[in-house]
Formats: sequence, C-alpha cells, structure tokens
Amino acid sequence: MANAPLNTELLDRAIKFAVDAHSGTERRGKGFPYVVHVLEALEIAATMTSDQEVLAAAVLHDTIEDTDVTAEILRREFGNRVASLVEADTDIVLPDVSERRSWRARKQAAIDRLATVGRDAKIVALGDKLSNMRAIRRDFAVLGDALWSRFHAPGGAADHEWHYRGLAQSLKELDGTPAYSEFTQAIEQVFEKQKR
Repeated sequence: MANAPLNTELLDRAIKFAVDAHSGTERRGKGFPYVVHVLEALEIAATMTSDQEVLAAAVLHDTIEDTDVTAEILRREFGNRVASLVEADTDIVLPDVSERRSWRARKQAAIDRLATVGRDAKIVALGDKLSNMRAIRRDFAVLGDALWSRFHAPGGAADHEWHYRGLAQSLKELDGTPAYSEFTQAIEQVFEKQKR
C-alpha cells in the first residue's frame, strides 16, 4: 500500500515567502544569499518534526527580525500558530539603543523567553541557533579570534559563549535529539578551542 502524498502546501508557500522576503540580502560576512541560513534552519527542524506549521515557522524565523515583514503579515499569510512560533525566536528591539549597547539585554531576553516556550517553538529556535553555531564553528576554524569582530557583542568571544551556553540550557527539553547533541558539541568545540 502506497503512502498518501505529503501535504506541503503551507511549507511550500512559506519557502517561497522566505525567498522573496530575504531576496537580495547576504548572510553577514559570508558572501552567500541569506536564504541559505533559513533553509538550513528548516532542514534542522525537519530532523525533529514533520509538523508543517513548525517547519514553515523555521523557514520564516528571521522574517520579522531581518526584513520588513511584520507579525501581522505572517498571521494573515500563515495563521496565528506560525506567526507565534516565529515571534518566539525573534529578538526584541530596544528603541533608540544601538545593537551593540543592547546586545546583552536582547540576548538575555531571548534566553529567558526560550526557556518558557513550548517544544515546537524550541524546535524552531534550535534550527536557527544550530545553523548559527555551524557557521561560527566553520568561520572560527578559518579566522580564529578575528571572527568575533564581525558581531555586535561588546565582549567578543566571552559574550558569545555566555549566550550560546544560555541558549543550550533554555533548549534542554530537546536533549536526546541529534540536533541538540550537535549544538552542544559545537559550543564545546568552538569555545574550548577559543580558550587555548
């Protein structure tokens, strides 16, 4: 007996929406289109769930934070659940405060928020954060400590270590998944090498 075809209509629309929303933008310091990151986040999330709304949120996770798309637009296009999952992984904005000056407060708010959200929101966040850690691990192997100047964190590597270890704690509900295991291993690899 053949399996019924997978209904990917929502996810297909979300992928197209994300490609359009991130069109013409580059992943910071990478030289490749930004959409590569959101597709990697989608792939990571798909190792933990087949829920099409969660997967749609994974590919849309940076649309509110990094494009002109609002939560209201996501609600209209993809529904309340998808928009709420994206909002859970969206950095807060502190008006009239630079990204560098607000960095620690924004990251602490994200750590605190992710500690309280449900498993589905954690899956979306882990897709994003593991993709980020993979990039950091690759770039650190090439650039070493020069990598940290690419970011807004005022304390360089120490701030990033604090942030990613805090995220790992907030996402601990996903312990036992290959993605969480890879995430924590990447944190150890990067920050233990950095200390040497």
